[in-house]
Amino acid sequence: MLLRRGERRQMLARIQNLLLLVVLPAFTHPRAERITREIRADDISAAPPMRVVGYLASWGVRSKGTAIANLPAKHLTHIFYAFGEVAADGSVTLADRCTDVGACAKGEPLPAKARGNFGQLLQLKKRFPHLKLAISIGGWGGSARFSDAALTEASRKKFASSAIDLYIRRWPGLFDGIDIDWEFPVRGGLKGNVERPEDKENFTLLLAELRHQLDGEGTRDRKHYELTIAASARPSEIANLQIAKITPLLDFIGVMTYDYHTGGSIAHFNAPLYPATDDPTPELTVDASIRAFRAGGVTPDKLLIGVPFFAKAYGGVADINGGLLQPSTGAAKDWRESDGDWRRLSATRLRDRRYVRHWEPKAQVPWLYDAANGTWITYDDPESVRAKANYVHEQSLGGMIIWELGGDDGRLMSAISGGG
Repeated sequence: MLLRRGERRQMLARIQNLLLLVVLPAFTHPRAERITREIRADDISAAPPMRVVGYLASWGVRSKGTAIANLPAKHLTHIFYAFGEVAADGSVTLADRCTDVGACAKGEPLPAKARGNFGQLLQLKKRFPHLKLAISIGGWGGSARFSDAALTEASRKKFASSAIDLYIRRWPGLFDGIDIDWEFPVRGGLKGNVERPEDKENFTLLLAELRHQLDGEGTRDRKHYELTIAASARPSEIANLQIAKITPLLDFIGVMTYDYHTGGSIAHFNAPLYPATDDPTPELTVDASIRAFRAGGVTPDKLLIGVPFFAKAYGGVADINGGLLQPSTGAAKDWRESDGDWRRLSATRLRDRRYVRHWEPKAQVPWLYDAANGTWITYDDPESVRAKANYVHEQSLGGMIIWELGGDDGRLMSAISGGG
């Protein structure tokens, strides 16, 4: 009998749970019995049937009150810690020593035993042995120095060796891989980033050096260290990747299938699955982006779609067609970035009678609109997240990436895992 990938994983999960039922009672040593009692029932679970990667914003532990111990680890295969930083000399360093590892005093050396967020993540991994942790380096605000770091053979070796020394060797058992979030090679990133035409080739060479050094470290440690990237979903930036060359170097590619229309002049969707009716930009959808990567030779199992746990808002939108695809005067005046988290949005504007929820059946995403003040909000909710999860299964893709875990109240993750 032939089973699909998800069905095979589910069968293995059932076998694992049966073995636990048989094997655990066989331990009679007092210490083994004590350890067994200390394991919480929720923690004994197999990995989800597809890759589910949740980015954790390091600063959110303080600014949002994100509790690492309460992250939905049983529904995740990976947590990507955002972010590691590229230093001025091209080496990789911590972005916040105090938040990351608890080295808060001036001049304090890095601790031998990780504290701070890293210490909490290590405890989470012990509770959920299937969970993998990767350090994500860069991000939208941290990509300015990638071009310099990738420029020469010497700079690439320095980048790779410093990343492995800091995140793989220093705290053994903590990180299982490296995620490169260069936004973006060649052009398209934050104003002021160093950008070069040769970034296209140098990005490939940087990944090749990382793959080489990670494989060497893996041979010594007798394990496979994963290498992944976060890639743009826009055609203009996809064109600046040597897709056929980088794909064999990577375990998978997280396609950032969101922020398609950030700062646009018309009220449009953040993450449409398919083009909306009369969509002027049909190439800016989840499906179009995935088809672009597949046309470049990436096998479906190496492609993960991005799912935003956040919203975007437009201001001054006319009351025509519920505001959809209507001109906007810019950002909504009463909107803050923190308002965009699904957790906050669902407790505020979704409960405000002035805001009417609409659904676009072709794009398979909702929007909110306040006709009185012209505020138009694009977001994902459990219904649209389920549609994206179904798309992953239908297309036999590798899974989903989430930005970011601190924005959820549990309902979006439940929609991914099939519980809501």
